[in-house]
Amino acid sequence: MRTFAAAADAGRFQYAAAELSITQQAVSKRIAALEKELGVRLFTRTARGARLTIDGQAFLPHARALLQAEERAIASVRPGSRALRVDVIGRRLAPATLLRDFHRAHPGTRLDVVTLFDAGAAIDAIASGTIDASFRAVTAPGRLPDGIETARVLDEPVQLITGPSHPFAAARTVRPADLAGHRIWMPGIVAGTEWAAFYDDLATAFGLTIDSVGPHFGLEPLLDTIADSATLTTFVGDRTRLVWPADYGLRRIPVQDPAPVYPHSLIWHRDNPHPALTALRIHLAPPPSTPDTWTPKWSRSPT
Repeated sequence: MRTFAAAADAGRFQYAAAELSITQQAVSKRIAALEKELGVRLFTRTARGARLTIDGQAFLPHARALLQAEERAIASVRPGSRALRVDVIGRRLAPATLLRDFHRAHPGTRLDVVTLFDAGAAIDAIASGTIDASFRAVTAPGRLPDGIETARVLDEPVQLITGPSHPFAAARTVRPADLAGHRIWMPGIVAGTEWAAFYDDLATAFGLTIDSVGPHFGLEPLLDTIADSATLTTFVGDRTRLVWPADYGLRRIPVQDPAPVYPHSLIWHRDNPHPALTALRIHLAPPPSTPDTWTPKWSRSPT
């Protein structure tokens, strides 16, 4: 196809041969083989060169389309020319904000943002090369597949959301110990996930009641219920992007003394050569050491 397109553009086989760095005889053989496969003549040979036949003119745009498709296919998997594929846990959550900040700092970087189910799926995708990186909490840093590396990039404080009639609605801050005996409703928790591990450990550490019962219809229906309740609350990260009607009267209250923080890490494969991955790792500074915070024991292990 490439030889045919070059000969059509050049008008002479010898010019096409020079462009492709092959011999004129090789051009003639390739064209002859293509004509034999198609069962038609593509060129009429004249003293002035090679002129496309009617069949050659009909075939040329399809040949160009095939060559363009080949280029796109190669570019889709070639590091540096394809988009950097990054997994985030949710498009409204803190990792998506980190990725947007990176893109603002590197506006020429092409990104393909995906949302896989949990850390296990993300690590498998990194190991297989399906994605380049993921933002996740790493619950078992000592049991990662060979070649998988991680770096802590954000410790996100947890906030409490209440409706206007909840007992904590007027509080400036709350302590984890103050929440014992109050129902914290989080129907999005799925057993076996990294976020379930975090909130299970948080509940155990401070004697909290975190209820995951009920179908999870998304953040908006959850906020609807919290706004109307005097007993239900829920947890969110302080960088979670939330919008609700003004008449809901919802409160976002920092949890402090100590402040539970969700440990976000960047995960990647050490052999991945994508240049944008290197730029992303450089862009993400490790989180500062903050006193009076709480994280699960598994997040304190070296990675």
